[in-house]
Amino acid sequence: MDLKSNEPFWLLKNGLMASYPSLKSDEECDVLIIGGGITGSLMAHQMMEDGYKTILIDRREICNGSTSATTSMLQYEIDVPLFDLIGKIGERGAVGSYKACSDSIDRIEKLTKKIRSDAGFKRKKSLYFVAKKKDVAWLKNEFEARKNAGFEVKWLESGDVSERFGFENTYGGILSEQGASIDAFKFAHELFKFNVKRGLRIFDKTEMRSVKYCKGHNIVFTANGPQIKAKKVIYCIGFESKNLIKDNFVDLKSTYALVSEIDEAGFKDIADILVWNTDEPYLYMRTTDDGRMLIGGADEDFHNAEKRDALLDKKEKVILKALRKIKPDCHFYTDFVWAGTFGETKDGLPYIGTHERFRNSYFVLGFGGNGITFSVTGMQMVSLYMKNKKHPLSEYFKFGR
Repeated sequence: MDLKSNEPFWLLKNGLMASYPSLKSDEECDVLIIGGGITGSLMAHQMMEDGYKTILIDRREICNGSTSATTSMLQYEIDVPLFDLIGKIGERGAVGSYKACSDSIDRIEKLTKKIRSDAGFKRKKSLYFVAKKKDVAWLKNEFEARKNAGFEVKWLESGDVSERFGFENTYGGILSEQGASIDAFKFAHELFKFNVKRGLRIFDKTEMRSVKYCKGHNIVFTANGPQIKAKKVIYCIGFESKNLIKDNFVDLKSTYALVSEIDEAGFKDIADILVWNTDEPYLYMRTTDDGRMLIGGADEDFHNAEKRDALLDKKEKVILKALRKIKPDCHFYTDFVWAGTFGETKDGLPYIGTHERFRNSYFVLGFGGNGITFSVTGMQMVSLYMKNKKHPLSEYFKFGR
């Protein structure tokens, strides 16, 4: 599956940060991770922390899938509002999921310090504003739900939103203290480099062809020819899991993103916030560490990569029209445009856990707008799985829920 169009900003900005060999001989390990994006990098780090002999493979160049197209907005807010999620799965699971995402932002910050990351992690507030007047009532319900759950939030009236951030034609919103941004493409490469020095082995251009499930281990056969014997296999294949798991558990969507030319002065009023709104599909934006604006949205069902990419020009116009409505005086000069694929689940939650048809295996599939923060929670869940223990959120993230 082609997960992105040809021109994602992060790939062009960072270039080829590292190159790894393809698999050329049979190997053995405690843990085999399949998928070399940001999720795979986090799982590999956790497995190395826990002392397992670990190998990671990817059928592409490392980080050249959806990680190169991510917006890298680190939010605790899940695509399904908290009050709605409480109605779907109960308060314990809903609040627990939101708090896990919040904790993940703190853990990412600690991890960037540990590996001395240069990926531009920056603490930011998050503004969730009302796009249409009819949304005011339910967003105020959401504000109360978050406040009651202990999150540090403030309700802003439309005048406050305009005065503080320069947005017009809004009807108020929630300002959250917790949020951050990062260059996830660069961060994943840094994690890989850090852990290769500790013994992690990485093979790119190495595609899994099939798996033989044995008692106490699996044998993974690759398209290259060599095979890998692993006690456990961790799948970090994101949206491509649709090709492997035949259950109807996620709907694939296309999203479109633009990055402007550098204009630090022009975007200074949103430099310290993440922005999204109540529209369907919602509009989202942030600044980058080099003074650009990244804005995206105009999501639609994914059909195929050709159709998705053919809409780039049309979607650019749609997104810029939405921007002009809320920021009439903003001068946005497009430098990069791309499309990416993401997954939408019925409850906005990831699928992290075992699957009955895959023995000795564990899946970490972070879907929606919280893929990175869900994956950080996945680090804890994988670590417990390897010790035959369960995480408190396992029931809410499991297959077949």
